[in-house]
Amino acid sequence: SAGGGRVETRLSRRRLAVLAIFSCYSLVNAFQWIQYSILSNVFATFYGVSFTQIDWLSMVYMVAYVPLILPATWLLDTRGLRLTALLGSGLNGLGAWLKCASLAPGRYPITLAAQAVCAVAQVFILGLPSRIASVWFGPTEVSTACAVAVLGNQLGTAIGFLLPPVLVPNTPDNTDLMAHNISIMFYGTAIVSTLLFFLTGVVFEEKPKYPPSHSQAVLQTMPPEDYSYKQSIINLFKNIPFVLLLISYGIMTGAFYSVSTLLNQMIVTHYKGEEVNAGRIGLTLVVAGMVGSIICGLWLDYTKTYKQTTLIVYILSFIGLLVFTFTLDLGYLIVVFVTGGVLGFFMTGYLPLGFEFAVEITYPESEGTSSGLLNASAQIFGIVFTLVQGKLTTDYSPRAGNLFLCAWIFVGIILTALIKSDLRRHNVNSGIMNLDVKAVPVDSPVEPESTTLKIQSAL
Repeated sequence: SAGGGRVETRLSRRRLAVLAIFSCYSLVNAFQWIQYSILSNVFATFYGVSFTQIDWLSMVYMVAYVPLILPATWLLDTRGLRLTALLGSGLNGLGAWLKCASLAPGRYPITLAAQAVCAVAQVFILGLPSRIASVWFGPTEVSTACAVAVLGNQLGTAIGFLLPPVLVPNTPDNTDLMAHNISIMFYGTAIVSTLLFFLTGVVFEEKPKYPPSHSQAVLQTMPPEDYSYKQSIINLFKNIPFVLLLISYGIMTGAFYSVSTLLNQMIVTHYKGEEVNAGRIGLTLVVAGMVGSIICGLWLDYTKTYKQTTLIVYILSFIGLLVFTFTLDLGYLIVVFVTGGVLGFFMTGYLPLGFEFAVEITYPESEGTSSGLLNASAQIFGIVFTLVQGKLTTDYSPRAGNLFLCAWIFVGIILTALIKSDLRRHNVNSGIMNLDVKAVPVDSPVEPESTTLKIQSAL
């Protein structure tokens, strides 16, 4: 503490290294999620399995998330940031090395088991951006740090679309060459993820020596409270606007997961031998989505029009998917690039909107619990949509699968329109609700203005 009982706040140089290492191993984990799907025809040939079995290599990420999200959140809260980070990066590396043991036809079960390990790693990765940002970064850096951490994951998906088709060209008549090309991708990923695991062990600490902000200083001096996940979840499910958002968010994000997983099948159905361009279209989808996320986030910060913005982006995503569906088979790849980019801009742009809207209508419940439930809903819808859309695409056509998603997104528009917008957090931060000053312990008497400032920082 500094003189006068005030806690000294200082920014740690290590914070940038922590953010960089986390963003990198989050990137590798996202890369491993999509690397099979964008080469689904290649891996189906190599392992001698159906497209549905290849789709499961992507869906296992979704399946693992649902039962493990609450235990992973509990671990982060009770055992801390460093252990959670080591688990995420360590399991990521282990899964990558296990894939190297599956480099032969007939070893599909090994590659599925390896991907399951990577899927468990993902559960310990997705919940960390907001925690790293708040524990390590100052008040003016938190939003940017969190955005960079999330962007790492999205960038991994983008590279996962772009790189595998270049590294592993389709050589159906030469299985040995195919195995060699796949081995370059698998061993390269394993080496990089192992290096990142060791760097995580060196760089990550539980928290910096000095708190980076007054809100962190307050949190560190407060006694740990008995927080009930069960009660928090019950409260959230009693909140009707949140339940409507939970379903509509699941529909939109699940549809995005399904489109990403099945993109290769959609493209090569109409454009034979265009695996590399299918990857580039996926890259366009994700990069446009990154831009959409940033623009939508800035717009929300500026206007606070949560429901209106969410509804408009939902409607534009619906229109984008319809246009993408009916122009996919025109025979012009450039058209698919454009419509894919527009679709990605709005569908991915919706993701931060959904999270922010949830925090607003569920305050003061834990952001971690509400975002965890939103992610779980997205994974469940993602599994169902991928299975059904994959079946429709294989048995009928990509158009049939996409129209199935369009129907569901239309349902999501109706649900979003029914959400009653009550901006609880915004009202608190605007000073409309009373704050409990006694909740903030201080070592020595301070002025009321200082205490109020600390509470507002904590919020």
